[in-house]
Amino acid sequence: MSCDPGRDLHLLLVSPGGDGETALRMVRSLQQRCRELTIIVPDQAKSAATILCLGAHHILMGPAGDLGPIDPQVFRVRDNGDITLVSSAKGIVAAVEEAESRVTKNPASFTLYASMLSTVDMLMVERARLAMSRSESLMEEALRAQGDRDEGEVKRLVEALREPLIDAPTSHNAVFCAEDASKFGLPVDKADAASEQWRLIWALWTRYFAMGCGPAGHRSVYEGVRASYVTGFARK
Repeated sequence: MSCDPGRDLHLLLVSPGGDGETALRMVRSLQQRCRELTIIVPDQAKSAATILCLGAHHILMGPAGDLGPIDPQVFRVRDNGDITLVSSAKGIVAAVEEAESRVTKNPASFTLYASMLSTVDMLMVERARLAMSRSESLMEEALRAQGDRDEGEVKRLVEALREPLIDAPTSHNAVFCAEDASKFGLPVDKADAASEQWRLIWALWTRYFAMGCGPAGHRSVYEGVRASYVTGFARK
């Protein structure tokens, strides 16, 4: 990375989520390469992206920006190498437990629920349960990655954030807005939507989105001092 450890680093982040362990490694790496880390959230930064934000010194959130539940996602690797999302870990475990409860009450419904859960195997359920049990540790380690926090502050934030980010949400799309994040003690700054600074940030983000780099897009952008590159575009 072309980063100066003596200077501040600003990261524009938009993501529906991903792998929490990767997010933790990323924020640790970023913190080693800058003086202070600011993460800019113009749109959604869910789950693993929220973990990334927890390790920042500052989180700049626009009017449409929101964080979301630390809700591990379970993926399936197909025979051709494609990776597809199955469901959230919480959703898989809840569905299996609900099916078990209904079949216990009415054994004749076994065939119905077995067909409905035919794509879920025991290993997937176990992965989901393990991922859920790791959520709080990931949150704590990400908060600790911001090296200016002492252990007391880390523990206080874990206690405050466990309910709204892990236990309470019933949907991966649950919104944790700037006001919520600030109320629970995260270092959030609300962007002034009328400012020239935010106009330029929003223009950059919408340009990326139009190029297919949004949460549902298939391209990635790599920006550096020496070059910029968008995957999927032919070089000329």
